[in-house]
Order: sequence, then structure tokens, then C-alpha cells
Amino acid sequence: MRRVLLAVLLLVGLAACGADNKWASDETVSKAAYRHPGPATLTLFTVISNRTGGGAHSALMINGHERVMFDPAGSWAHPRLPERHDVVYGITEPAVDYYIDYHARITYHVIRHDIEVSPEFAELAIRLVEQNGPVSKAHCASSVGQILRKLPGFEDAPTGYSPKKVMTYFAAKEGVREEKFYDDDPHLNNTIVATGI
Repeated sequence: MRRVLLAVLLLVGLAACGADNKWASDETVSKAAYRHPGPATLTLFTVISNRTGGGAHSALMINGHERVMFDPAGSWAHPRLPERHDVVYGITEPAVDYYIDYHARITYHVIRHDIEVSPEFAELAIRLVEQNGPVSKAHCASSVGQILRKLPGFEDAPTGYSPKKVMTYFAAKEGVREEKFYDDDPHLNNTIVATGI
């Protein structure tokens, strides 16, 4: 009986560590598709604790034939932004603003790093995140680093659990532009700007 109980507890524990398995329909993803008119771009978002200075989350936005957000193990969502295994579609400018506002609050700020890439590079990045599958909780930086390692010029990206290490690596690339976003919303961040999505 004790072995059965231990086996059940192990399965419950593994289920708690599992990844979300969201899979929007082809029609929903197709309707949401949006391509930003700017150049092909790879964007790293990093959420930083205002208390400790440590990294709390990593995500990649890619602008190729369409703009998508790879938000591994993230809690960010919107009913008009379909998701497939941590890849979110329909990333318009209001959606980007919503992503930043969702994460920036009195306890965290968001750092955005953009780098222009070739259209072929962007398409490869989109394929890689779409093929990645769902990411388990606390593996955001690791999965972003693993995606970067498969891209030309990023083969030595860190793949550990530190969003800040991934950010420092990315920020050192030639041509990267940086923006920081602060907000004085309360920690639970119940007031979020999500208009126009």
C-alpha cells in the first residue's frame, strides 16, 4: 500500500511541474496573424526584480512573416491572442504594450532588447519556437537559451536558469537596442492596459 501511495504522490508532483498544453485551432491562429511593418527583428524581454535585481522571466518576440511571442512557461494571456505551446500569435503593438504592462509593476521592471536580423534568420527562429513544444514552469531562460543556441551567431548562448545571464549575453550583441519599462502598479497588477487588442 505504501508503494501505491508513493507512486500516486509522485504522479501528482510531476503533474504540478508539467507544462501548459494550449493548442489554438488553425483558423484562430490564421485570423490572428500580424506582421509588424518594421524590419525582421529578434526581441528579448527580461523581467527583473526591483527588490533583488535578479531575473524573473525571459521571452522572445520574433518579427518575420508574422510577429509572434515565445513566452515559455509564462502566465500572460489574452482571449484574442491565440497560443500554441507557449507561442502566442497576433502580436500587434497593443499586444506588446499589454505584455510589458502585465509584467511591469512596483516589484518588477521589464528590459527590452531588439536586434535586426535577416528575414531568413527570423523565419528560422519562428520555426524553432513553434517546434519547441510546451515549456515546464521555471524553464523560461533555459528554453530561450536553447532556442538562441540553434540560431547563427548565438551558438554560445547560456542555457541555465538565469534570465539575467541570457539578457547580459543578448545585450552584448552588436547592434542591440535597449529599453527599460517601469510601472508603479501594485504587485498583484490587477489594473492592466489591454486596449485595442
